[in-house]
Amino acid sequence: MHRTFHLFLSGLRRPRVLAGALLLGLAAAAGGPSPLASAPAHAQGLPTLGDGAGLTLSAEREIGDDIARQIYRDPDYLDDPPLVDYLQSIWQPLLAAARERGDVSPEVAERMAWELMINRVKEVNAFALPGGYLGVNLGLVAVTQNPQELASVLAHELSHVSQRHIARMLSEQGKQTPWLIGAMILGALAAGSSSSSSVDVANAAIAGSQALAVQNQLNFSRDMEREADRVGFGVLTTAGFPGEGFVQMFDKLQQASRLNDDGSFPYLRSHPLTTERMADMRARIPLAPAGTRPDGPRVGVAPLMAVPDEEVHALMAARARVLAENGPDRLRVWLRQGQQADADAAALYAAALSASRLGQHGLAGQLAARL
Repeated sequence: MHRTFHLFLSGLRRPRVLAGALLLGLAAAAGGPSPLASAPAHAQGLPTLGDGAGLTLSAEREIGDDIARQIYRDPDYLDDPPLVDYLQSIWQPLLAAARERGDVSPEVAERMAWELMINRVKEVNAFALPGGYLGVNLGLVAVTQNPQELASVLAHELSHVSQRHIARMLSEQGKQTPWLIGAMILGALAAGSSSSSSVDVANAAIAGSQALAVQNQLNFSRDMEREADRVGFGVLTTAGFPGEGFVQMFDKLQQASRLNDDGSFPYLRSHPLTTERMADMRARIPLAPAGTRPDGPRVGVAPLMAVPDEEVHALMAARARVLAENGPDRLRVWLRQGQQADADAAALYAAALSASRLGQHGLAGQLAARL
């Protein structure tokens, strides 16, 4: 892990140390993402897959590498050490649990990238890609209330990879596989981008009825969704996270759906909820290991992989909200809220980050020192 995140964790009980860590994070927040050049997505240079009757691990990884290269060049790709390390503190126990359960074979574990990519986007979304790459929008981190909610989404997406749903989906499409790959590259960029240019590129490249059919085929089948839920629930609880994380996240998504999702929850479109899925997860909670229930201590797959606590999550959710914000108005609101006498640690941190992004670095340091 980066030294900054170690300071975050150890500093929760040492305010001066935490303040120093926050100041390190403020510098990164003020600078924003690196000004990377954006390249239009395309399907050239992709591996030859024949008739699509089968997709080897090496071919899937090559496809994933190509998609990842496109995402890394997108301006919305974000390399933020505190958030990267926090997500890894959730992701690594999940991955270890999947291996322990036998969901990930040694060959799949070796061949896949198992890499998280953060997108500087408000929309609530996460998506699995070929080759073991997973995209996570800042909006997802921002709306989750605790580590287990975020972990439930990552466990679900991990299970799409471990069960090779993408490979199965691509193989089943036969001759349409190259179209699917091209659409997947464009869809990944559009899903992780808030810029109109990215959306325009995607729309122009896959316009027409044939492209619409391809996009529809990209959504996982209901059977795949149920399988990812059930495998993901086992991964979540084996890793030491409470199984309630799945139900809590489902409730959050269902509420967004009932409120006529305005587009800020694209995860709902690629992972539609059903009553059956929600009931299945609720029925599994009493069967989860005792150590992962609310009335018992949390246990991970190994002592060194203890799951993060809710106070750290609140700080990281605040960081995600601030980094995803493009305009100054909301930053000023968070700055005022954090200056209130009764502001909690997350509000103070959001205020410090907001002040830094607004160029008020002295005030940012003062607010961080209050932590």
